[in-house]
Amino acid sequence: MINKFLTSHPALTFFWMLLSALAFGLSSYNIFHLFHENIDLVIEYGIMALKDGAFVQLLMLIAYGVISLATYIIFKACEKVMVEYTLGNKK
Repeated sequence: MINKFLTSHPALTFFWMLLSALAFGLSSYNIFHLFHENIDLVIEYGIMALKDGAFVQLLMLIAYGVISLATYIIFKACEKVMVEYTLGNKK
């Protein structure tokens, strides 16, 4: 089903590829920045910071990491379809 969706029109595939690349880039930068700040907070304040919400924030950062990974997988799927489409048209 996904393969049929991605191969239906190259411009649509390119759009999804662009959208997923932007989402991956923005989420990756944000995750690294927030993760660094979260770790600094826990190192400085310890258990008190974890009780005040740093642990929940860490779990949210892990969830954002999963979303970021999903956008990367979408990008790679679109890339594969675009490369196969391009190579298929040159033959």
